[in-house]
Parts: sequence; structure tokens; C-alpha cells
Amino acid sequence: MIKYCKIINEEKGLVEIGTGTNTNFYKSIGMTQLDVQQSDIDGAWYLTDKCPMKTDEQKAQEEAQRIAMLNLTAADVERAIYKAKGLDFEDIIALIEAQPLNEDGEAILDIKALKIELKANNFYRGNPYINQVGTLLGLTSQQLDEFFKTNDYTKLM
Repeated sequence: MIKYCKIINEEKGLVEIGTGTNTNFYKSIGMTQLDVQQSDIDGAWYLTDKCPMKTDEQKAQEEAQRIAMLNLTAADVERAIYKAKGLDFEDIIALIEAQPLNEDGEAILDIKALKIELKANNFYRGNPYINQVGTLLGLTSQQLDEFFKTNDYTKLM
């Protein structure tokens, strides 16, 4: 992006930019037009070729953390599951209890712990029980992410 600016740190490429439209003023204070970019790390402006930016991996990790913190009320989640799958929380417990035990003789999910989780006021996307119950209901992680982003039960269909 081309903006009027003045370099304030040559080594780092840090610049001070002009944010208005009075080009005569910017020229009068020694600013010139340069290709600059705003850093998504510190919010400062830099020459584009020296601008520190987050890696794709860092951006993906931040997005995963943001999604994990999305939350819906228990009523939102139960209502959506009912509309999408015709099941309420009691039906889900019964479904899990009807599943065959694993080779260690244990249920696929800790039923008592799940019952406690289902009493929670808020359901956080990052809670591992969300994925486990979702898998049991035939839902993908992407479907669950979209549901938590939008609170739209059709994302669960």
C-alpha cells in the first residue's frame, strides 16, 4: 500500500505514516510516498519488505484458540441437537449407554462426567466432550465449528 510516510528506524523499516489527504502538508514535513504495510504483530507500520507478520501457523493457532473459546448456552446446544437430530440430552446419554463397551469393559465416554458437563450453563467449543458427542452423532469438527460460530442448528444437519 502506498502512503506518505517518514522512515523512523531504517534498520527495522519502521515508518510514521500520514493518515489524512493533505499531500502538500506531508511533503512539507519531509514525508514521501513509500510502499508500507501494517504489522499484524504490533500494529505499527513498516516498509513492506521489512514488515514483521505472523506466520500462517501462528494465525491458524490463534484461530483455533478463538474457536475453542466460542460458547453457547446449554439450551442453545440442546435445542440445536433436537432440531437437527431429534435428540435431547437424555437421548444422548441413552445412546452412549447403549454403545458396546471397549476391550477394557469401559463405555466410550465417561457417562457420569458427561452428565456433569451437560448440566453446565455454557458449552465451550474447546471442551473435548463436544467433539466426542459430535462424533457419536455423526458430526464433523467443521460442522461443530460452524455451529458454534453461528448458533445455526442447520450447520449440524
